[in-house]
Amino acid sequence: MRLTVIGTGYLGATHAACMAELGHEVLGVDVDPDKVAALRAGRVPFHEPGLPELIARHTASGRLRFTTSYEEAGAFGEVHFVCVGTPQRADSEAADLTYVDAAFAAIAAHAAPDALLVGKSTVPVGTAGRLADTHGVEVAWNPEFLREGFAVEDTLRPDRLVFGVRSTHAGAILRAVYAPVLATGTPLVTADFPTAELVKTAANAFLATKISFINAMAEVCEAAGGDVGTLAEAIGYDDRIGKKFLRAGVGFGGGCLPKDIRAFAHRADELGVSLAFLREVDAINMRRRDRVVELARELCGGTLLGARVAVLGAAFKPDSDDIRDSPALNVAARLRLDGADVTVHDPAAMDNARKAFPLLGYALSAEEALRGADLVLHLTEWPQFREINPERAAALVRRPRIVDGRGVLDADRWAAAGWRFRALGRPAPVGEGS
Repeated sequence: MRLTVIGTGYLGATHAACMAELGHEVLGVDVDPDKVAALRAGRVPFHEPGLPELIARHTASGRLRFTTSYEEAGAFGEVHFVCVGTPQRADSEAADLTYVDAAFAAIAAHAAPDALLVGKSTVPVGTAGRLADTHGVEVAWNPEFLREGFAVEDTLRPDRLVFGVRSTHAGAILRAVYAPVLATGTPLVTADFPTAELVKTAANAFLATKISFINAMAEVCEAAGGDVGTLAEAIGYDDRIGKKFLRAGVGFGGGCLPKDIRAFAHRADELGVSLAFLREVDAINMRRRDRVVELARELCGGTLLGARVAVLGAAFKPDSDDIRDSPALNVAARLRLDGADVTVHDPAAMDNARKAFPLLGYALSAEEALRGADLVLHLTEWPQFREINPERAAALVRRPRIVDGRGVLDADRWAAAGWRFRALGRPAPVGEGS
């Protein structure tokens, strides 16, 4: 089939490449000529494992092309996927639908009468119906469930597909688009517009709630002298709960969960339904950053003034260069404001971090960041950081003190190597260094 993908950011570029991988002819559309030029040359302007190879292969074959022309897109496409961003508005918790509205209006003006316009962006419930009624075109909603770092896998081998449709015709077209995926047995849920829109926001709200729940338990464990790691292990054996997303730490960030739960709570308010618990989920998440700053200050003797701090991590999660609402950079910036000399290292997000936080220091390697440090903060769960040898690291720093903000380092091993070790919701290891 001939597909267009409107918006070639993280979601759009991934979807375009993966649709080409499934055998479709794909035209990516973006108003940014520099982004289009980069993609035409096979360059991906963000870090996502496996995606550069897909784009290079399918641009070379001619199956995947990019343009800035909506007129060209309208003449080309049978199905138009809208994959633009829905950031939080500057003046409220609500989602900013400026880009979604503009993209639908632009492609609707040029699309063939029998074309299908498919939204993939995360939007407040009611958006799909409004767009369909406004533009008088056939609309469907097909929410995305991508995890950064696994986006190619999640598109080609998703755990489910959701089609929000008003007609059997729209459903049939989407089944044709995803025929290779459905042939592998991927579950398909067909729903009305509101339900399809709510599936994505409800999923993100649940995941955020689970993360904040275990972080709230970490707060209780710290007050009571318990160990949140053992607690999480024990409750995770209950298959009604499960072990995923039960690791206490510095909390979630990124361009999805924080703004999506705020937008969901805001939209629920508009509908006369209270989702006030989501605001507490948000507050718990932000408190974890506060706690890391407190632990840093404690380990530095009550003041951060003049302390040299190595921050391991800048991206909000591993296998990504996305620094949007990054807990690591938020903490790093706060330490600098408190007078610390902060040096950051991240395997992929250094360029983005420098642009957004130019006053922080940056190191090209973890070893360089550690050298001469009075304190180390482990804040992004890159596997490279978990593999750091604590004995060798102790020889690099000025004072062996570390806060594991992701709860994955071996506390006993670090303590045995002479480190003062702290992790959120866990007691200090026996026999730790001074």
